Amino acid sequence: RQWIRHRVASANEYSGRYSLLPLLFYMPEADAFQAQAASNRQGRGGAPLRELHADAVARWESLRRLAAEQYEWLVGHDVARELARIDLPLSTYTQWYWKIDLHNLFHFLTVRADPHAQHEIRVFARVIAGMLKRVAPLSFEAWVDYEFRGTHLSRGELEALRRLVGVADGGLEARPARVSREELARLGLSKREIEELLAKLASSPGDEDFDLDLSAARPAEHFAREMEAAVPRVDRR
Repeated sequence: RQWIRHRVASANEYSGRYSLLPLLFYMPEADAFQAQAASNRQGRGGAPLRELHADAVARWESLRRLAAEQYEWLVGHDVARELARIDLPLSTYTQWYWKIDLHNLFHFLTVRADPHAQHEIRVFARVIAGMLKRVAPLSFEAWVDYEFRGTHLSRGELEALRRLVGVADGGLEARPARVSREELARLGLSKREIEELLAKLASSPGDEDFDLDLSAARPAEHFAREMEAAVPRVDRR
């Protein structure tokens, strides 16, 4: 759902109205099974809920088994595929052809490879970034320097930094000053903007190299066979 919202690309998705859907489902790993974030209503956070993961997996598998059986029963009785699919869960894997130019692809990666992005789409974004690092290394390096590891400053943020750093003799010099949260607020920064500025200036967690482990890579044909094997084999009645 997040991926398809990037309307700067063209997507040709496998049709569940025309073809039978592969019954493959996503299962979050224990490390990615977390509580709702306290400060972010659309994300997760905190330590993994390992003590609940096994029970959650059992419940998911039970629901998916029922949904798959229902789907197979409906298409087996020649019910229209567009109706048979309506109770398949959101975790059902899909497949598509996705076409995008390099400029917009880097924008996609800036948003989706960010540490604040949802874990699942970030996994895909990291792989795509690794592919670009191999096929377009100069563009990739510029993207890392100016976008992914760079930042943009608002007028208030820039004014706050000018109180700490000045221009002198063709270089920069530190000024003996401190800008408190109260002063940042007087510069017009909201509480959220202050937190964002502090996060921008905090020590970098370390650059991600986006290198791909090709020893673990599998050819596209492998996944095509996996998807094909998951398509229900039904006899129409």
